[in-house]
Amino acid sequence: MYLVKIYVTYKESILDPKGEAVNDALHRLGYTNVNDVQLGKYFELKIKADDRPVAAEVDEMCDRLLANVNMERYRYEITEMEAL
Repeated sequence: MYLVKIYVTYKESILDPKGEAVNDALHRLGYTNVNDVQLGKYFELKIKADDRPVAAEVDEMCDRLLANVNMERYRYEITEMEAL
């Protein structure tokens, strides 16, 4: 069994209006040292090992459903879990 943590954020060339709103709010609260805020999505998946490599399955899931690859980028961490 594997634990996969997936992080999805906008590509640098895409405007993130929610991130800009949070950045502006932080500045109004006095946190003027904040330069940029990016909001994103976070997923945790538990995947059973099978014949396919886990990374290949995760890439396919991200490309097909979890991320809009035209606007977003993703990265992930795969950790092998101990059997219960």
